[in-house]
Amino acid sequence: MCFSAGASFAAGAVLSIIGVGSIRKAQSPSQVLFASIPLIFSVQQLSEGVLWLALQNSNLEPLAPLTTYIFLFFAQVLWPVWVPCSILLLEKRKRRRMIGKILVGIGILVSAYLTVCLVKFPPVAQIVGYHISYGQDFTIPFSRFGGLLYALATIAPLFFSSVRRMWCLGLLIFISYIISLVFYTDYIVSVLCFFAAIISISIYGIMLGVKKTNHHSKDQEDKRSYLMPV
Repeated sequence: MCFSAGASFAAGAVLSIIGVGSIRKAQSPSQVLFASIPLIFSVQQLSEGVLWLALQNSNLEPLAPLTTYIFLFFAQVLWPVWVPCSILLLEKRKRRRMIGKILVGIGILVSAYLTVCLVKFPPVAQIVGYHISYGQDFTIPFSRFGGLLYALATIAPLFFSSVRRMWCLGLLIFISYIISLVFYTDYIVSVLCFFAAIISISIYGIMLGVKKTNHHSKDQEDKRSYLMPV
C-alpha cells in the first residue's frame, strides 16, 4: 500500500464524517470520549497530509516542524491516555473497571515519558520512499520496552472491555500493530496510526451496539417497574 498526502487527506475526510456520526450516537457524556476517536484520528491524518505537502514543497517547508509535533502529540501523548480512559468510562463491570484503571495508569506513565522525550529530543520528519519516517532519539530502555507498554495502554483495554464487539476492534488493531512492527519498522508511527485510523471506522458500529444495548436495558427496566406491585 502506498501512503501519500492524498491518502492522509482522504482518510481524514472519511473519518471526520464517521466521527460526527459516532458522536451523534452517544447517549451520555461517558460515551462521547470513545465515540470521538474517529474524529480525532481525522485531525491527526489531516495534519500528516499537510506534513506530506510541507516536506514536498519548499514554499510550505515552515509548516513541517509544527505538523510533525501535532501528529506526534496525537500518536505519543494523547492516545496512550485517551483510549484506556474512554473505554474505562464505558465499562460497567467492577472487576474489569479495576483492570481498566491499571491500564489508564500505564497509559499516563507512557504519555508523560513520551511528552518529555518530545520536548527533549526534537523530532525530524522526512519522506523515505512512500512513507514518512519520524526520527527521534529515545533512551535504550524505552526503545526495548516502550513499544510493549504503549501497546498495553492502547490495545489491551479493547480486549478487557465487556462492550459488545470491542474485542474485534482490538484484534484488528493488534494485527495492524504486528504488521507495522514487522514490515514497516522504520515508519511504524506513521503506518500504525494510518491503520488504526482506518480501523476506527468500526467504532460507529460499536456505538450502534451500545445504543441498542442501552435501549434494551431501559425496556427491561421499564417492564420490571410496570410489573412491580404498588
